[in-house]
Amino acid sequence: MTAPSSAAAKATVPCAQCRALNRVDLARVADGPRCAKCRAPLALDHPVPVRDADFARVVADSPVPVLVDFYADWCGPCKAMAPQLDAFAQRHAGAVLVAKLDTDANPDTSMKFGIRSIPTLAVFVGGREAAREVGAVPAARLEALVARARTTSAG
Repeated sequence: MTAPSSAAAKATVPCAQCRALNRVDLARVADGPRCAKCRAPLALDHPVPVRDADFARVVADSPVPVLVDFYADWCGPCKAMAPQLDAFAQRHAGAVLVAKLDTDANPDTSMKFGIRSIPTLAVFVGGREAAREVGAVPAARLEALVARARTTSAG
């Protein structure tokens, strides 16, 4: 998957440091975008932490699929998935936005999407959920999940 090249390929992402929302040109992820407020790096080659307050905007504003990891810090399978999600985010930086939402700290979004088991991985395309996997999955299933979401949303 390649990064979008159009000028309209801007996603809204929260800064992990100050939580300010930033518009980021996904075609320029390799340039190392920084938060407009605190100047901290916006590391889009790693999962971006989202919260109830910014989840809807991040998912709706993304021109690329958003793979969301619904997790909890105490969850063993969630911890086992973390390295795979990091690697996936690095491989697809600019082409897929990888986000993570702590279900314990963000119960509203978790309830809205009926998250009953963790980890739950959901892909959003055009602001809508297009595919979901429950449980820890191998890297190939992550790739297939995003491919399935793209196919589902195109139809």
